[in-house]
Amino acid sequence: MASPAVASKFCLFRKVLLFSRLATKTCVYDAGMKSSFATHAQPEKLTVRVQQNGIRNIILNNPKKRNALSLSMLNSLQTDILHEIEREDLRVIIISAEGPVFSSGHDLKELTSSQGREHHSKVFEACTQVMTLIQDIPVPVIAKVNGIATAAGCQLVASCDIAVASEKSMFATPGVNIGLFCSTPAVAIGRAVPRKVALEMLFTGTPISAQDALLHGLVSKVVLEEKLEEETLKIAQKICDTSRPVVSLGKAMFYRQMAQGRNTAYSMASQAMVDNLALKDGQEGIKSFIEKRQPVWTHTTDKAHK
Repeated sequence: MASPAVASKFCLFRKVLLFSRLATKTCVYDAGMKSSFATHAQPEKLTVRVQQNGIRNIILNNPKKRNALSLSMLNSLQTDILHEIEREDLRVIIISAEGPVFSSGHDLKELTSSQGREHHSKVFEACTQVMTLIQDIPVPVIAKVNGIATAAGCQLVASCDIAVASEKSMFATPGVNIGLFCSTPAVAIGRAVPRKVALEMLFTGTPISAQDALLHGLVSKVVLEEKLEEETLKIAQKICDTSRPVVSLGKAMFYRQMAQGRNTAYSMASQAMVDNLALKDGQEGIKSFIEKRQPVWTHTTDKAHK
């Protein structure tokens, strides 16, 4: 007879697996139609963008369809990320979601044979563009996760620079259970967690808890649900207190050097340090430290005088 702990874990797994299956059974969103839950003539926006004090919040806003990453949702997310991305007063982006599901992944009704191979290619190309865009833009991106993130939804979390999750959040790549291996999510997840952890998730579809996600490096921090907003904003504000060009240079170099061998990575990173020191903000930071005062950042790429 199974122990109470094992039985409880099995029961939790069955519940999450069932929830994941329900989450993936979403409908294609037609931007030209009224939303079934809208109370006005215009459909709800698939994503909502709000920016204040250097922090841009992008909210996945299709909870009735489990925030599925349909082609329309991906396009909306990409638009909100790229909106005035070079503005000096944009310092950090937070991606969150309405409802109990952060994102259930792709909309399976877009992936049926009736849609055709060409449409399938468009979906995965759009998804790849969004995931790589997150790491290529000059400002940090934080995922604020409060709920389940499966398949491409888990990929989205893994693609963000930082991820803060509530303790109730769970993560899974259950595609194998419906005959669609999570190959594209594996790109991001396989670079975020140890290989054997990634492969267990991919081969079995078994969800992992927020604490396990933290243990294996999929998320940065796990907090109580009521503390999620506070802790995420605390990180965002810390980023806002730094120099935008310094962070931008550092973020770009981090991802470039991670794809290289050790010696090449050191050579590239050393040159990046020299470039950093050539910035006005690079010299201002050192000068303010020596003078024991707060730095006054320019947030520009202006060069320091020799």
